[in-house]
Amino acid sequence: MVFQYTSLAADVEVAHHAVLASLPFPLTIEVAASASEVVLSCHFQAPRFDQRRAQAFVEALEVVYGALHRSLEDDERRFVASIDHMTAAQSARMAALGQSQPLLQQGHDLRIEQRVSRFARSQPDAPALSFDGSSLSYGELDRLAARTAMGLHHLGVRDGDHVGVCLERSLDLVVVLLGILKAGAVYVPLDPAYPKERLSFTLDDARPRLLIGAEGLMIDGSLVTVTPARLLDITQDQTNAAPRAQTDGNAAAYIIYTSGSTGRPKGVVVPHCNVVSLIAATKCEFDLASNDVWTLFHSSAFDFSVWEIWGCLMTGGHLVIVPFWTSRSPEDLLQLLESERVTVLNQTPSAFSQLQEADRRTSSDLALRLVIFGGEPLDCGSLLGWFDRHPETECRLVNMFGITETTVHVTAETITRRHALTRSRSVGRPLPGWRIYVLDPQGRMLPAGTAGEIYVGGVGVATQYLRREDLTAERFLPDPFFPGRMYRSGDHGKLHPDGRLEHLGRLDNQVKIRGFRIELDEIRAVLLEQPGVTAAAVVVHRGSRGDAADIRLDAYVVLQSGELADLRQRVARVLPDYMTPATITLMPILPLTENGKLDPKRLPPPVLTGQSHATARVTATGEGDREPPLAPDLKVQLRDIWRQVLKVEVGLADSFFDLGGNSLYAVQIASMMRDQGLPRLPLRELYLRQTIDGVATFLIGGDSSTAVATRN
Repeated sequence: MVFQYTSLAADVEVAHHAVLASLPFPLTIEVAASASEVVLSCHFQAPRFDQRRAQAFVEALEVVYGALHRSLEDDERRFVASIDHMTAAQSARMAALGQSQPLLQQGHDLRIEQRVSRFARSQPDAPALSFDGSSLSYGELDRLAARTAMGLHHLGVRDGDHVGVCLERSLDLVVVLLGILKAGAVYVPLDPAYPKERLSFTLDDARPRLLIGAEGLMIDGSLVTVTPARLLDITQDQTNAAPRAQTDGNAAAYIIYTSGSTGRPKGVVVPHCNVVSLIAATKCEFDLASNDVWTLFHSSAFDFSVWEIWGCLMTGGHLVIVPFWTSRSPEDLLQLLESERVTVLNQTPSAFSQLQEADRRTSSDLALRLVIFGGEPLDCGSLLGWFDRHPETECRLVNMFGITETTVHVTAETITRRHALTRSRSVGRPLPGWRIYVLDPQGRMLPAGTAGEIYVGGVGVATQYLRREDLTAERFLPDPFFPGRMYRSGDHGKLHPDGRLEHLGRLDNQVKIRGFRIELDEIRAVLLEQPGVTAAAVVVHRGSRGDAADIRLDAYVVLQSGELADLRQRVARVLPDYMTPATITLMPILPLTENGKLDPKRLPPPVLTGQSHATARVTATGEGDREPPLAPDLKVQLRDIWRQVLKVEVGLADSFFDLGGNSLYAVQIASMMRDQGLPRLPLRELYLRQTIDGVATFLIGGDSSTAVATRN
């Protein structure tokens, strides 16, 4: 800041301006004061600042100065931080900047099942679902869902009741979800791959009337559990009265559980009208129509599935359900996309990066016209190769930012080659009916281009956290700018003058890894609950390669009693695979800052589970150098590939997952094997066998006796 006094001589003023012009600062404020007024001038360096941002800075300084001046006149003491640096009119303009055009709803049917039934009437013979060689038309889907609803009604399910669903992706899954909605109930999806203790917690918290699952499913012995087939059998005699059709669009449709900082997941309650609004807001923009073919790629317990299932069926499209193992193999997925002529694909950036690599190696004939990204930040620069093979005029790529609590998607940005070249972090403008605010820690509006916390208002805001009134009151707040409520996201971002949102990551202890939303505090809380653990910390490790596979969770614990192996097993029984730390390192004490907080910079490199004993095998008296007689060359090649991918020493009996492996590393291993001319390794076999010994046995034609439990 440079002060200029009007009483100075003219030649002094000229010299002063010469000095001012040579100042090395990106932004310089010049204050010209007289007895009657104060004039501010702003000098800035391009491209660090531009005219608009400099003007905004001066206006904010003027507002704060005026507030302080009035406080002094009134002999009132005020903290500078308590002063809003925008006027009411400026805040109103920013609030208007963060909203798109109004959402124009068509029709009065504001429930999901009503929209699907509309297509069952207008195109009963059109394909609705297909899975592994089987299919259902819209008419068949609607009839089976109606029979399922009747079976649920017969078993006592009534309006608003919660119904648990623990099924793999299949035709039955979609029929059951639609049937629950037709019964006026609320579906609670559970992933069968999750540990039993986590599933039990979800059921205890959601308190469903009954649970629908596969034959032999046993999670809670006191809960009525039925199979999809049993629900249909109940209606064989045709004596069951059909449930009364529901019309309340504000009623809950589903409850999806997300990671919670207290050590337990929290259930997000989302009403029908939110989902209907989401489809209405995107239908025209994305040209969603009955001739589209979608995929159901994600677990029903992941909110991306809401968009995949109902986005397709509420626009009359054909939903291709991707088998689990196909979803884990980019080559198999690419083949499915080609054979089924899929036009709309939804992917996390992590999954798409593997699909893109498979596409690069083949000459596939894809019908894709629209790819939607969501679930985690997108590195636009990684898409340049895709644009070379699939021009923007043929396949549209859209980056969408969203949150479970705001109904899957909030903003959308069509990605072009320009975005890729500039590595843009823009996630676009709000969808019609949604609103975006960027506020400071006191909840006040920030000027355009200034980073703060992202708040989301409008038609997508969920109802509540189930049975968490305290957390609901903390995160779901009255909207101070428009009627309704807004959700405090915990995400960091800035709103630009053109209304586009730039996403800058998280403000809290939450992370996203391969599309999954993870509270590090939840993992820490689970560790602290284990016997003998007196202190724990969880950090995210991001490797030097910078790709999604090179990200893992590392845990550090102070263990007063017990064995590390037992601790690993107990944690794995509680946390799903994507939340289970890749490493757990024993510490005598956790390093702390002077303020008593964890000092992550002083944590040592993690000890990978298999690293110590793998190294011992290699160095002990040459014993580790002698390969077993079974396919020695193959095992040597496999171990070399694993070492390159996992960046650790590898023993023949070391578990892939204990060495820090994940699904993306598995794809890299399979790709390197193919490049080196080794036999094809289905990812399912790597998941089943998990060791070099087991994989080698499979590749040379051995039996399945070495297989171990599947790990998802």
